[in-house]
Amino acid sequence: MQTSPRVFFLACCLSTSLSCQADDDKSWLSRQWDAASAELSDVWIPRWKHIWADGNSELYLPFKTYHMRWAYTREKIDSYQELPFGLGYGRALYDEKENWHGLYAMGFQDSHFKPQWMVGYGWKAMCGSRSSWNAGAGYTVFFASRTDIANYIPFPSILPIASFGYKKLSIEGAYVPGGKGNGNVVFMWGKWSFL
Repeated sequence: MQTSPRVFFLACCLSTSLSCQADDDKSWLSRQWDAASAELSDVWIPRWKHIWADGNSELYLPFKTYHMRWAYTREKIDSYQELPFGLGYGRALYDEKENWHGLYAMGFQDSHFKPQWMVGYGWKAMCGSRSSWNAGAGYTVFFASRTDIANYIPFPSILPIASFGYKKLSIEGAYVPGGKGNGNVVFMWGKWSFL
């Protein structure tokens, strides 16, 4: 019987985490979990609270889901929803470097005309001016819930995002990578900032 590389890797990680003991008698995995939990409680949760309490409101209006034409058949594309109806709300702050940090929730129709829900955090490095033309690129980390993936059980994800705007209005998008017949989608929304 041949062992797959993935099973071998997981077995090595498990044996390492069980055998590596620190002076305080904690396994390597336990120490990593403690460090991540401390960073979450010391850095991320205060930042999220600060964004929510002191940030400005933002309104999101999804308007386009574009399936890359090379990745799908014409019949599939014709069956998909590419004009998603939906709405979202968020809170955002700009840091000392003028980079954007945001918390948001959004609901819209997915490609199969079914509801999709998202809640997450986003970050973008910005260039230009908030009082004129601006652009940004970064990432979003979120939980999504949709009918065709785990029947609406929320799942985590991370995607690249970008924006181009003028003053309070911007056009934003995320790219969903994939293969032939899945993923390879650009999701776009308009955003109005109440600064």
